[in-house]
Amino acid sequence: MPTPESATPVIGQHTVTSTLAARLIQQLHDRLGLLPNQASAHDVVHALSLAVRTPLIDGLINTQQRQQQQKPKRIYYLSMEFLIGQSLLNNLHALGLLAEAREAVAALGFDLDDLVQLEPDAALGNGGLGRLAACFIDSMATQNMAGIGCGIRYEYGLFRQEIIQGQQIEHPDNWHPEESPWLIERSTRHLIPIYGKVDVTEDLAGNYSPMWMDWKILIGVPFDLPIAGYGGETVNPLRLYAAQASNDFDMQIFNSGDYLRAVEAKIASENISKVLYPSDAFDAGRELRLVQEYFLVACTLRDIMQTFQDQQSDIHQLPQHVAIQLNDTHPALAVVELLRMLVDEHDIAWDEAWPLVIQTCAYTNHTLLPEALECWSLSLISHVLPRHAQLIAEIDRRFLLEVQSKWPNRDDLVSKMRIISDQQQVRMAHLAIVGSHSVNGVAALHSELVKTELVPEFAQLYPARFNNKTNGVTIRRWIHQANPSLSQLFADQLGPDWVRDYARVQQLDALADDHDMQAQIAHIKRANKIRLADQLYSQYRLTLDVDSIFDVQCKRIHEYKRQLLNVLHVIDLYLRITEDGEQLASARTHLFAGKAAPGYYTAKLIIHLINAVAAKIQRDPRCRDQLRMAFLPDYRVSMAEILIPAADVSEQISTAGMEASGTGNMKFAMNGALTIGTLDGANIEIREAVGEDYFYTFGNTVQQIRALEQSGHDPLVFLQDPHLKRSVDALTSGLFDTDPQTFMPLANILRSNQDRYFHLADFADYRATHQRITNDYAHPERWTKACIHNIARMQHFSSDRSIAEYATEIWHL
Repeated sequence: MPTPESATPVIGQHTVTSTLAARLIQQLHDRLGLLPNQASAHDVVHALSLAVRTPLIDGLINTQQRQQQQKPKRIYYLSMEFLIGQSLLNNLHALGLLAEAREAVAALGFDLDDLVQLEPDAALGNGGLGRLAACFIDSMATQNMAGIGCGIRYEYGLFRQEIIQGQQIEHPDNWHPEESPWLIERSTRHLIPIYGKVDVTEDLAGNYSPMWMDWKILIGVPFDLPIAGYGGETVNPLRLYAAQASNDFDMQIFNSGDYLRAVEAKIASENISKVLYPSDAFDAGRELRLVQEYFLVACTLRDIMQTFQDQQSDIHQLPQHVAIQLNDTHPALAVVELLRMLVDEHDIAWDEAWPLVIQTCAYTNHTLLPEALECWSLSLISHVLPRHAQLIAEIDRRFLLEVQSKWPNRDDLVSKMRIISDQQQVRMAHLAIVGSHSVNGVAALHSELVKTELVPEFAQLYPARFNNKTNGVTIRRWIHQANPSLSQLFADQLGPDWVRDYARVQQLDALADDHDMQAQIAHIKRANKIRLADQLYSQYRLTLDVDSIFDVQCKRIHEYKRQLLNVLHVIDLYLRITEDGEQLASARTHLFAGKAAPGYYTAKLIIHLINAVAAKIQRDPRCRDQLRMAFLPDYRVSMAEILIPAADVSEQISTAGMEASGTGNMKFAMNGALTIGTLDGANIEIREAVGEDYFYTFGNTVQQIRALEQSGHDPLVFLQDPHLKRSVDALTSGLFDTDPQTFMPLANILRSNQDRYFHLADFADYRATHQRITNDYAHPERWTKACIHNIARMQHFSSDRSIAEYATEIWHL
């Protein structure tokens, strides 16, 4: 009797000839014990994923064999976050199996577009930092680089967000990694020491010989999640480490009857990879976070050394064969761990080891906010990592000698630049800068501000190290997959290879005035808006007007991103309609999405306000044909893939000088949304690329913001604007909550000169710019022409370009 693999599969009345269909039936049979007519939608998704896993692993093995023969330089991209989202549809696109999969599941009576949405998003990240890392590893694979992402296999993500009575409620976000069809557990086990003490002795030759001892052991278990480049030629691993407890526990305690205490060490060990971002409000949370960061770099460095030594014999050649990219400061301990391994385990003298560390490591900075720059108390590091605390102190001592040599008698610079601050805090950004050969920002403005405002003395000391690498996003995920109609238009106009060569899209720029092209773009946008509206009605019974302006702000909720400014404008629109009797030139729908950190009171209050204003607008019949508003809970990658292609307007309104780059702004623009934005982060470069006439610029510049900071701006000056005053007063009038005190803290922030984010200073210009948007949208040809220019001029913002620059200028491939 033929096996399902060897037989021509017959499903119902359909004979399906594809190999993938045969694998799907075999997985239903062998793994799930089901006949095709017994399978539920979830069964089919699981079996299809397992069927796709086979060619994916074939590609992974072939890639590893090829790389073992060719011995290319390996790139290890270390990040505490990888916001992967769903994998099934992405893998089908990358491997060229989409049509086969659609046919196979249709024969079972299912629609592939519905099935893929049943896959849970991999909860391995929070926001832009993690999504950038995911885009980068896609581009490395597509460009056939030996690029390995290195992260932690969290069981629980940031949190699952629910909105109850308008307020954010956090729930555990267990994406069930143990059930994932994509993760491959490796047999390697890394033994990671923590805690203990350092005993300083002398060796037989009388040399200083520190001995780290009395440590506890963590066990790191690698899991590989295959990342297929487009076309499947290269499949690289995203290596995720899980913490596993030792098989041993204290039998003496167990036998005495204290069963819980006997296994508490096992439980504590496994907590290390349990949750992304444990709360740092308590000492235990801070300690766990530090252990997580060390666990990642220690596991990664052991993998690096093992692979390197399998192929090379001279450890001094490490920088020629290995590049370590630190995605922000979270993995900065890699600098110290690599130094420790070279000095303690390979017996290399410090003066030889330290240059090897610098030549191997590179650091990407992602923030200009001082409070977001990581610092760890030296006492905590000494407790958790006593040997590393010694090494950090020695790095600091030697670095200070370097500073004093360049700037004698400048104690102020010594205090400002040293790695261990006067308050005995280890500045991780300083450690990463000193221990890396490259320090890059992620947008032209951001990189300049890093050099002139954040760490100007370091830029003077090491001018050759500082550079810019503007972020990018993968077009495979954010156009080809998320916007299939636009992708098909590109293929029809430019050929299918546009997915590898995004620069081709600029050819469409010449067709911006073409009526047929405008009609096609307008049709695609409207269809995407209908798709979003249908999904929101199905999930939330939310009714949207697809002919209105879809104005979208979806990102992490933070004061500097200024969702509050957006809400103030919506309040202004509401009052203009209800109190002034104004008729808007174009109907508007304002959509918000994003999560606030659990301990961030103000951000959570902003979410509460958004929902309160939305509820008021929803209940008011005077707004029904002009204004709608909604907050979409539990924002994630799969939601973004539906939301972004449907947007008409992209809100990128951070206070100038505070957003490092932004990547959401890129995704929106390349999908045909027009940006309203400040001159901040990558907005500046997007505006230069698409043209000033096709970008809605508003607000104070960095220089003007700095002047306001120095002058101690008086908000009462801005509150002389009657529209603004009315909107701010509405927060405490009881209009949006029966208790006028509910939103008083937000009003107090706005009315005081403690508002670091200058909401009121930018309001008038923001309001006027939105009026232009409302008027322009009423002229469809003009609007669609601007959309085409945005779509056609975004080739610079592909992650393929970003990674090519990293490869050439930082990793020296």
